[in-house]
Amino acid sequence: MARIAVDVNPATREIATGTEIYTREVCSRLSRIAPDLSWTFFASRPAIGLGFDVTVAPFNRMWSQVRLPLALAASRPDLLFVPAHSVPFAWPGRALTVVHDLAFERYPQAYSRRERALLQVTTRWAVQRCPLLVAVSESTKHDLVSLYGANPARIRVVPNGGGEPPSVSSAPASRLRSLGIEGDFVLQVGRIEARKNQAAALAAVERLDGLVLVVAGPERDAAIAARLRESPRCRVLGLVDRPTLELLYKHARAVVVPSLYEGFGMPVVEAMARGGAVVAARNSSLPEAGGDAAIYVDDPNDAPELAAALEKAVADGPERASLARKAKAHARKFAWDRCAAGIVAVIRELIA
Repeated sequence: MARIAVDVNPATREIATGTEIYTREVCSRLSRIAPDLSWTFFASRPAIGLGFDVTVAPFNRMWSQVRLPLALAASRPDLLFVPAHSVPFAWPGRALTVVHDLAFERYPQAYSRRERALLQVTTRWAVQRCPLLVAVSESTKHDLVSLYGANPARIRVVPNGGGEPPSVSSAPASRLRSLGIEGDFVLQVGRIEARKNQAAALAAVERLDGLVLVVAGPERDAAIAARLRESPRCRVLGLVDRPTLELLYKHARAVVVPSLYEGFGMPVVEAMARGGAVVAARNSSLPEAGGDAAIYVDDPNDAPELAAALEKAVADGPERASLARKAKAHARKFAWDRCAAGIVAVIRELIA
């Protein structure tokens, strides 16, 4: 039986956004999809409710580069799978990692010099070190080839999940009022930072009557969050729990994704799975996530263009109903079971 070690450290973090959710969703399915493989899930701290047992190798700093290689040397797996982290420099065995995006190259101003340098080094190492790589979209694959010279024949595209029906019930509707939300609203989900382009979304909403922008996600850029809060047409909620997010998806007139760059675009797929109208930028991976079931803008910084797209999305009528049907059908293409099965297929390719 082949032994597979998995770095699940991101799954144990208290705050879960894109890569943390990805690690939890994929890794909770691996043992069921491939029971013939022996799986060991390593992390620096314990966690419960993940759907898999964690082997804890405690360490405070540089865990993936220092403590994890020591644990691997003792367990001697046939392959190390890294779903959302950097491949250890000190691990000499076979490795597979997932590249989620190259935002640090496409939008460097959103990162500190230290963050960008670390991401460049670890990405370059992964390209050199791993016989195969997983990209979450064709867009990310293209970036790996064009920016890092990766051989396209060595990259397997395995799209994310997220298109399933909701797994939790939404919070009660009364929760909206407690959040300061009354009337119609447009929802934007994601970290508050320049790359997500919340300022453009607000500028567009402010051109339309009877709408507010609701932003749900952790505040990476405090200055942008402060500017959003200054507008009476915006509600900044911070990171919300899953029932509250389901409530927001359920009641939003539209979901807006005016990002300047995305590696995949999870809010697009999540909103579509719930029959929501989505307005997205026509760049990077977003057309892959939205297919023909979203309304696109060519320039997400063009407030009039974005406002016109939002006005179309929120208007009642047969076009909105048709968009909802298309959205649900398109979202079904993105399932975590399918994503995890795709990962297992790449792992089997490596250990064959």
